[in-house]
Amino acid sequence: MGMDRKIEKKKVTSTRVAGLIAALAVVALFFYSFFFMDLESTLYVERERITVSTVEETEFQEFIQVTGTVQPIETIYLDAIEGGVVQEVFRETGTTVEEGDTVLTLANSSLQLQVMQQTSGLYDQINNVRNSRLNLEQNTLRLQDQLANARSQKEVLEARYERRKHLVDQELISKEEFESTEASYYYEKRRYELLYESYRKDSLQAIVQMQRLDDSEERMHQSLEAVQSILDNLVVTAPIAGQLSTIELNQGQSISTGERIGQVDILDDYKVRVNIDEFYLSRIVPGLQGQFTFDGIEHDLTISKVFPVISNGQFEVDMEFSGESPPNLRRGQTLRIRLEIGESARTVQIPRGGFYQTTGGNWIYVVDENEERAYRRDIRLGRQNPENYEVQFGLEPGEKVITSNYDAFGNNDVLILQ
Repeated sequence: MGMDRKIEKKKVTSTRVAGLIAALAVVALFFYSFFFMDLESTLYVERERITVSTVEETEFQEFIQVTGTVQPIETIYLDAIEGGVVQEVFRETGTTVEEGDTVLTLANSSLQLQVMQQTSGLYDQINNVRNSRLNLEQNTLRLQDQLANARSQKEVLEARYERRKHLVDQELISKEEFESTEASYYYEKRRYELLYESYRKDSLQAIVQMQRLDDSEERMHQSLEAVQSILDNLVVTAPIAGQLSTIELNQGQSISTGERIGQVDILDDYKVRVNIDEFYLSRIVPGLQGQFTFDGIEHDLTISKVFPVISNGQFEVDMEFSGESPPNLRRGQTLRIRLEIGESARTVQIPRGGFYQTTGGNWIYVVDENEERAYRRDIRLGRQNPENYEVQFGLEPGEKVITSNYDAFGNNDVLILQ
């Protein structure tokens, strides 16, 4: 029979109590952290160093800021059609000229000699044409004379033939004598018919040749006038009335053929030549509007012409005033123009700011109602102009956002505003 063993009761030691308390503390801390602690990364930010803007729903107008230069509404250039040496200057640069006023005269002895030689050659050709016409006329007259003579001979023999035909019927003359007369008559008749046919064909050909000679002579006279007018190109005149601008001109100065001497500007009105980045080429068309402020007054402009040639990353357009141009405007002045490139529409938008360089428009810090914290939020931006961004998603009108630079904020999710 076995003996019962006495089980001793375990004692609660201070070490065990401390371990149990520590375990419970760890578990409690875990649950507290999971359910109650804010795990978002935060950063304290001074209010004075940020810019807070309000999200608004208003009319959005896409536009770009461009620079234009004031130019006369119309400019006619003066180019030297023929080269030469400046003989005399009649109008100085900056003066007002009327259409047809002589600006300067050129001298060109080689050109003058060339014109004389061409003129002489054309006169020789004209004389040759006239001689050819004279020969045709003389040939026609000769054929007419031959035809008239043949007709006369035919008519004489025809009358003799008719008389002798009656005589031979009455046996008053011999048959042999009649046959001789008959043969002569039919010969002259056939000769006349051949001459008439030759004259008819020659006349038709002569008419064609005469027309060709007349056309040739007319062209030669036109060429003669053109050659003689070459010397007129040595006299440079104002093509229109306006203000004359020329290069520096002095007597004896050599001017090359085609060299630009100057220009005449019509100063009754102005246009604005604008340079635009090539990025906008596909969106710029005649009729787009622009505005600029001059002497405190806003003026409207309209694109009238687009020059699609790209140079140094830009292309040019001409803009004309929708109304009267400012009275104090001067050629060469630079204007800062607000060019509209799309139709206006009512959209949600926020002001432009430095935040875009960091976020690329994909997210932004939204300030809470108490303006004590700002939370990171994903957004999507659309069109833009130099003042605002269009908000397509993520923000509502009336909310406040931080639009200043984010470089100092890092990747924190929450900003605590102090």
